[in-house]
Amino acid sequence: RAAANEPLALGENFVAAFRRVLTDAKLSPAFRELALTLPSETYLADQMAEADPAAVHRARQFVRRQLATALRADWLAAYEHHQTPGAYEPTPEASGRRALKNLALAYLAELEDPADAVRIATAQYDAANNMTDRAAALGALLSAAAAGANEPAERALDDFYRRFEKEALVIDKWFSMQAAQRGTPAQPTLAKVRKLMAHPAFNLKNPNRARSLIFSFCAANPAQFHAADGSGYAFWAEQVLALDAINPQVAARLARSLELWRRFTPALRDRMRDALEKVAAGAKSRDVREIVEKALA
Repeated sequence: RAAANEPLALGENFVAAFRRVLTDAKLSPAFRELALTLPSETYLADQMAEADPAAVHRARQFVRRQLATALRADWLAAYEHHQTPGAYEPTPEASGRRALKNLALAYLAELEDPADAVRIATAQYDAANNMTDRAAALGALLSAAAAGANEPAERALDDFYRRFEKEALVIDKWFSMQAAQRGTPAQPTLAKVRKLMAHPAFNLKNPNRARSLIFSFCAANPAQFHAADGSGYAFWAEQVLALDAINPQVAARLARSLELWRRFTPALRDRMRDALEKVAAGAKSRDVREIVEKALA
């Protein structure tokens, strides 16, 4: 239905099943978090005869917002009930409580009016004594930014960078979270990615940094990477060729992003083929040429 732009609906039984799991105290928080996490967009697209990332994104976001709206009070209650006050504890029980609490926050961030999520996430971010909670709060603020709440997300991003700018792996996460951020027509994620490539902390010659930003956008943000206008594929081709001149092995791994281009809808296939042909014509290394030529064969 999403692919045909038809109205979407979520069955009452589906919502009721979610509520039963969410509110069943006999089930462990860790189990409930796993059971209530929807499959990824990449997994769902893989189940289609012809992958349509835009339709998958629309359908999945619809389900998330419907569940957030219908179960708003339950998500709020779950968030409050599964707090882990005091010093950080790396125990399975505490980890499960954090996981369910942060899942509840992620759903609240999908509400049409994300004011509650912004308030809660800001408080959690400021008070966090562990990376799990701080990153989850930042992720919720980034989701809320797609609904127009940009300022809290930007404040948290600036603070996160200042706190951890000397820790390379954490800054890799800072880049990857922004690359995977849900974009809007007015604020496509690709524009943010290009801006981040000019950030002083970004260096294309650093394989981990390239993966954290470029690979994350191409692999972890299917709705934005597979934009109908082909802008994501054009960006992919640019970066494969740029990396090919620096580190052919890293470029070859990025080149694999379009290996399965024939599994997508016809319009996307045409755009992908154009990008693959551009790389095939410009690649200098055997590593990259072998991958794209095999994909085009």
